Amino acid sequence: MKQFRIFTLLTISILLLSSYGNAQNNQLKTKKSKNKIEVLGFHSTHRCMTCNAIEKNTKYTLDKYFAKELQSGIITFQSINVDEKKNYPIAEKFEASGTSLFLNVIINGKEDIHNLTNLAFAKGKDKVSFSSALKKEIDLQLHKLNN
Repeated sequence: MKQFRIFTLLTISILLLSSYGNAQNNQLKTKKSKNKIEVLGFHSTHRCMTCNAIEKNTKYTLDKYFAKELQSGIITFQSINVDEKKNYPIAEKFEASGTSLFLNVIINGKEDIHNLTNLAFAKGKDKVSFSSALKKEIDLQLHKLNN
């Protein structure tokens, strides 16, 4: 009888622990596979007028058109100084050595990197033109997230 109780307790303990582990694994998979768009603005320590305008107009566009997505975490924004040693790995990943703008679209854990640096420099100082072009790019990628 005593052996039966020990066996029962042991079995219940194993079942509980394995279900707890499965729940944690499912949470990790969900976090890893969260679909989102990372907006990354790289810059150096010393910035010119255009470089400052690119970041300012990127923030403006995100705040004006994508506030809901920013709040929910579907879209994130990072301003990254490539001159800081702690940022070397991410700058290297995106091959950013100075001012650059990227969208990193993550769908089911797979990254799709879009380099918008040329757009940023071409329209960076024109708030309306820049904002319109960036909004169009983000809208296109958001559509992919929802499919």
